[in-house]
Amino acid sequence: MATIEIRSVLHAYEFSKPTSCPDTIVFIHGWLNSRGYWQPIISRIGVDIQCLSYDLRGFGESQASTHSKNARELLTSSNLTPNYGSYYTSDVTHSFESLYTPAAYAQDLITLLQKLQIKSAWLVGHSLGGTIALWAAAKLPDTIKGVICINSGGGIYLKEAFEQFRAAGQKFLQVRPRWLSQVPLIDLLFSRTSVARPLDRHWARQRVIDFVVADPEAALGTLLESTTEEEVNTLPQLVAQLVQPVYFLTGAEDKVMEPKYVRHLASFHSSFQYSGDNVIEIPNCGHLAMLEQPDAVSNEIRRLVAQHSSGA
Repeated sequence: MATIEIRSVLHAYEFSKPTSCPDTIVFIHGWLNSRGYWQPIISRIGVDIQCLSYDLRGFGESQASTHSKNARELLTSSNLTPNYGSYYTSDVTHSFESLYTPAAYAQDLITLLQKLQIKSAWLVGHSLGGTIALWAAAKLPDTIKGVICINSGGGIYLKEAFEQFRAAGQKFLQVRPRWLSQVPLIDLLFSRTSVARPLDRHWARQRVIDFVVADPEAALGTLLESTTEEEVNTLPQLVAQLVQPVYFLTGAEDKVMEPKYVRHLASFHSSFQYSGDNVIEIPNCGHLAMLEQPDAVSNEIRRLVAQHSSGA
């Protein structure tokens, strides 16, 4: 692991070895996740294409100094019991000054690409990471050659549903007490959430760790900022203006971002045509495609990048 400073926060990132391919694939994780979720994919395609994965600001090991010590300790120990009580106040819904919008995270990504001198990249984003990838592609079209969104879609704002989602999300984030790790078989719960089939216990445990170590402001800020009416309604316009190829991989059994919402957002891109040519549905797959179906996801990424690299 290496680190690089962006917005006064040390961002953790990892590079695979250089290859003859002129492009770099940059992986962007989703909400309450971290860069490690991409390892099953990178282990399969990293031999052919150089890969970059990193932790978003406030997640994984990309933490502000006031929070990084707790995060590092949790990531390297079996104790999942930090005390975040001091972070939560009655003013948890205060303004985040646009630090946690998808566009702000896209700017972080652009800074990362520039500092690492990456001149040609494909972006692969999961869930929230897909939205960040779309924003970055709009801001940096000369460098970003294409986008692959995984379990990522939307673009339809349903007021009541989104208000309920935000309220539930805020309550969910506040339930991170010291005794969490003492709950019997807590990792089994995380192994079954949002997936079509239970995950391996290793990944379930990683989900618990990422849930607990996420910086409270970043976790809440990204939840609120990515689900505003303006943000949701902007997504289709964003996709429509992109000149790069944009593809959407969706899990057939994804209950978090259902295939119909993925297809809706994909339909605004010129490559959708009339039959959804830019949508690939993966069978027996929920919301964590890179962990549930790594072979299928890897094969599609390799195929799509090669297809456009060869000018096909």
